[in-house]
Amino acid sequence: MTEEQLLEELLSLKDLPYELNEELRERAAVGLVVLATDQVIEHEFRRILDIPGVALFESRIRNETQINWDTLAAMESRLAEAVDLILPGMPMDVVAFGCTSASMVIGPERITSLCRESRPSVLVTNPVSAALEALKSLEASSIALLTPYRDDLNSQFRDLFTEEGIQVPVMGSFNEEDDNRVGRIGPDSIENAVLELGVRHGVNAIFVSCTNLRIAEQIESLERKLGKAVTSSNHAMAWHALRLAGIRDLQPHWGKLFECR
Repeated sequence: MTEEQLLEELLSLKDLPYELNEELRERAAVGLVVLATDQVIEHEFRRILDIPGVALFESRIRNETQINWDTLAAMESRLAEAVDLILPGMPMDVVAFGCTSASMVIGPERITSLCRESRPSVLVTNPVSAALEALKSLEASSIALLTPYRDDLNSQFRDLFTEEGIQVPVMGSFNEEDDNRVGRIGPDSIENAVLELGVRHGVNAIFVSCTNLRIAEQIESLERKLGKAVTSSNHAMAWHALRLAGIRDLQPHWGKLFECR
């Protein structure tokens, strides 16, 4: 066979038959917007959403390493484009915006509006809305709040929860403004802080705020030690995203929240 005949034979293999398969996303497709500096949320979301037929698709949004009101507010102008980068032209059941403090600064309603600029009918969650839904499902009326933030953001978070009828008599912070450092705070350090705050009287749940704090895999054991419900930004938002998508599988190994439908 000559080289020309061989080339003709190879070219004849075009237009092979194929079938489309939706197996990876047959139950739900979840889009996740991740901060450029976040080192944790993708790991925790993949673990929690490891359910057959549930697919996770991500994009990143540019942000500054310093966590303050101005840098958080700056993400408002970038969010719609970040959502548009998640499988353009393909439907999503839920879009989750992965920043707790920016969700407070920008506001949940505005976040939903921005996410729907490119996906008009999509359901939207963010860590603030998810935390409120999670704490209400856990019947938490008085919480200990753990954050990495500085005092001005912490006071805003306390006010936010109080306005929603959830008291915050106990609060602790790592007081770290550099998000590159926040993402490397060890799980043992976070666990020790949760235990220190959680044993205080007058609280019936603990919330760990920040998608860059790694604690989801310790939550079930922390609840056993404390006898109280524990949740975090990633933990609550993964749960909320699943419930919005109609996935109500019970996953007790992820703690009390994942026993709530």
